[in-house]
This record gives sequence, C-alpha cells and structure tokens, in this order.
Amino acid sequence: MPLLNRHIRSTVFNFNRKYQQTQAKVNVPPSLPSGPVFKNAQSFPDRIALRDNIANYTYANIFMSAHGLSKRITNLVNGRRNERVLFLCPNDANYVITLWAIWMSGQIAVPLSPLHPKNILLYYANDTNSKLLITTPKYAELMQKVSKNAHSPLYVLDEKLKLNCAQMHAETQNDLEGGQPSDFYDNSNAMILYTSGTTGSPKGVVLTHKNLQSQIGMLLDAWKWTSNDVLLHTLPLHHVHGIVNALLCPLTIGAKTIMLQKFNANTVWSYLLGVSPVPDDRKITVYMAVPTIYSKLLEEYKRVFKDDPKMVEHIKNTLKNKIRVMISGSSPLPATTYEKWLEISGHRLLERYGMTETGMVLSNTYDSDREPGYVGIPLPGVSVKLAEEDDTGEQLKTIVECTNDNGTVVFSKYKDGCPKGELLVKSDGVFKEYYNRPDATLKEFTTDGWFKTGDVCQYSTEKKKFKILGRKNVDIIKSGGYKISALEIETHILAHPDIRECAVVGVSDEEWGQKICAIVALQDGKEITLETLIEWAEPKMPKYCLPTELKVTKSLPKNSMGKINKKELVKLMF
Repeated sequence: MPLLNRHIRSTVFNFNRKYQQTQAKVNVPPSLPSGPVFKNAQSFPDRIALRDNIANYTYANIFMSAHGLSKRITNLVNGRRNERVLFLCPNDANYVITLWAIWMSGQIAVPLSPLHPKNILLYYANDTNSKLLITTPKYAELMQKVSKNAHSPLYVLDEKLKLNCAQMHAETQNDLEGGQPSDFYDNSNAMILYTSGTTGSPKGVVLTHKNLQSQIGMLLDAWKWTSNDVLLHTLPLHHVHGIVNALLCPLTIGAKTIMLQKFNANTVWSYLLGVSPVPDDRKITVYMAVPTIYSKLLEEYKRVFKDDPKMVEHIKNTLKNKIRVMISGSSPLPATTYEKWLEISGHRLLERYGMTETGMVLSNTYDSDREPGYVGIPLPGVSVKLAEEDDTGEQLKTIVECTNDNGTVVFSKYKDGCPKGELLVKSDGVFKEYYNRPDATLKEFTTDGWFKTGDVCQYSTEKKKFKILGRKNVDIIKSGGYKISALEIETHILAHPDIRECAVVGVSDEEWGQKICAIVALQDGKEITLETLIEWAEPKMPKYCLPTELKVTKSLPKNSMGKINKKELVKLMF
C-alpha cells in the first residue's frame, strides 16, 4: 500500500490538470436514434465504449462483433424472433457483445448470474422455455449441465472473441448497420429479469424495449450524463441497477465504462483516486453502488488511509473535484454511512429508489441539497401516489398523488404534514408483465393501472421529498442490494431432515441493510450450527440468500390462528 500512496501523490497535479481540460470539452450528441442502445453506436463509432481486464473496445468494435454473433444466434433459433435466450457471461466485453447480439437477432435476453447455483439457473431456463443458452468457456461446464436438463442448445463463445473484437475496424457506414427494423423494437420485449416475490418461486419481469428506453432517457436527463463521463462499474449484471443505471445509460450517451470483474475495495480505491494501471482510466466521473459497497470502502479507508493526514486531505480533494456524482441505491442507505462518506469524500451521496418492475422511480435531483434517508422526487415522466387501505381493508385510498412534468412536480392530491402509505407508480418504464403469470401480474396492479410497489413511503411537505420507510410485507428482505424472499429461503431450509420448523427474518444491519437470520426448531435429539446449515444449503440457494445468523429454539411462538408473528419474533429473539 505505501507504493499506492506514492503513486497517488506523484500523479495528483498532472491528473487534476488533465481532468479540468476534459471537463471543459463536454460533448453531447445533439440527438440519439430511438431504439436499442446498439443503434447509437453510429453516433460515436470511434469513442471508447468499454474497458475490461483485457482491452479497450470502441463502440464500432462492439457493434461489429455483436453483429457477427447475432447471425449465429439467428441460425441457432432457426430464423425465429422473440425467443428467450439465456446468457451467462462475466462482467466484461463478452456480456455487452452478447446482449447486443441477442437484441440484433430480435430475441429476448435473460441474463444469468454466476452467483446462482445450477438448480436456480435450471429453473430460469425452464420457466422461460429458453430456446438457446450462451456462455463463455469459464462457465461452460456448469451451463452444459443446465443445457442438458433444460433440453436447450448451448453455444459457447470463442475464447478469443474479446481479442478479435478489440481489433475490428469500421471501414464504411454499412459496417454499423444491423438489427431489426425500428417498428419491431417499438412492439417487442427486450429482457426478462428475475425477482423474488412474497410467495412462490421467483418471477420473470418482462421489460420491453420501450420500457428500457424510457428508463434510460429519464436517468440521462436527471443525472446529467454526458459523453465525456467515465463510469466505474462494480455491480452485478442481472439486476436493473447494474444493467440499466450503470451500463445502458453510459452506452446510450457515448460515455466510457470501466468494468471490473467483481468488487474489490482496494482496486476500487485505486480507480477512484486516479491511480489505475492504465492512464486513460484515471478519469472516473461517475460511481454508483449499493450501501454495502460504500461500507466496505469505508472499512478499507479506515484500514489504509485514515492515519495519514496528507492522504486524508488528498483523498477528499481528489474525490470532490474529480468525480461529479456518486450514487447509492438498491437498499436504504444508513445515515452513518452517508455522513462518514461525506466526511471523507466531500460527496453527498445521491440516493434514489427503484425496483426491477419499475426501473428508477424517485431520485434526489442532481443539484439538490441531499440528506440521508430521503430519495427525492419522481423522475421525469413518472407519476406516484401514496395510498392507504380503507376501513374494509379491501380498497386503497389515495392520500398523495403527483407527477414530474418536465422537471416540475405537479400534485393532483395533497396532504399536509408527513403522510405515509404504500407507494404506487405509473410510468412508461413500468414493466409489461410477469412472464407466463397473468394472475400474478393482475394482482400487482390496481384496476386503474397503478403498480403496487409493496414499499411504505412518506412524503415530507416541509422538505418536499419522499422517504422510503420499509417493506409493507415482512417476508421481503433487502440485504446487500438484493430483494430476497424469506419464504423461499424457509422452503429450502425446511427440507433439511433435522429441522422441524423455520422462520426467516430480516434484522437491521449497518453494513448489509438487513441481515438474513434463520430461527429454527429441531427434530428431537438433533443439533445444528450456522456453519453446517450453510454447507448444506449452499448448493440449493444463491450465496446472497444464505443466513448469516442462526438461532435455535424449542418451538416458534404462534398467534391464535397458528401463524408466526415475525415482527414480534424479531423483537423477542434479537
């Protein structure tokens, strides 16, 4: 680490001078084509779109590589369109090439995660009735098993795909032509992302190309994206946060994305402070993460930099002057994390709120005086309302309703004080449906078309901002940026031969937002530890669903109806 410190000090002057020069030449394309993001490559073919662990890739590089792969995909699905294509790629150029190729071929992309065990991947393949699986050699063995069990063909990308991509050059405008006619994308589905609900198995959220265009457009406007931005990407690529906010936004505007294969606190600090191994990568202007990542960066700061006054001063000056915006989302940001980050970086983290089903909904404005806990106002083109159940418990009564109309929040229903209720949303970004689940889709919408988020929200008439108070349903846990079904975890744990009863709850935690805690009652004469439970559960659940705390009790307390009151259980056990 002393080498890192010396490197930082030696580059401060030159970096700040170059950064100021770059900021003075903001280049925003006057207009962007409508349609999938790959169509925008024609506007800036020679700009760097992405850098991964191998190379830099221009927009033309990625377009041409994706176009070639799209022809192969079309052949593999026998010339059909609107088929579901599942793909598992690392966080690198292969992911972007594959995503663009799927869309160029006219198919529906279903991104998978290496965090998921084989049974979850197989569930997604069967649930979507996938017609093709795509992966890299790194995951070929795993995906061959999924392919065999799902009876879907598997295509393994060439190991040299990325290297070949980086060497491609567009000779004529025709080299940047590809994809389906524009009217196809106006009426077609683009992507299926999986999300946990309160009951049953994960549901596939169907997002259309128009949904994605709406979500991207409102964020480009609200967060003041330009083509001179450089984003450091350290998020998973099977969630809206990592896909839309942190990847499709910069790719749409002609900005550059530096993609790390996974989050590492030491590596991220190197990039944020402008001492990455590659000189061109020392210009990070945008960073977005979940609260857990900011907590881990704070831990690394305390371990490495805190006792060096010169480094403390340098870090604050560098981050404040170099990075124009730092964003936090996917779970509530603890006030202490917000204040500590402000102290060391000079940045008031921009908090926003969204869901897989809706994209981003609420956001602090770019130039607002932010404060912890508040997620701002509706984004452009978004309407929200707060609703509470009537006396019968069957109808929702609106207490606040407003729309962001070209930057101005217009209220059609208003209540003084700090009214709170369930947050409901309408916008062009709201998803189309849950895949093959018409009843589940219908259940999540009101009769007049408002999507029910299940989150309890409050509006402060004094601060003129919204604040998320938590989930309406205790069976949804927000941990480390993931929305997790407690019932799904309970179903897995109850299959353990030594466990008789189980309740899974989320308990407030400074680092994770909520930690996953399992309370179990055992069969007579049996014993269990957290370590043995995790070892047993690892092949069955994603790692982020595994409990981090275990409590063993003789029996789980129940109410007169025989149901477990989880809120009381949390108070009793924790």
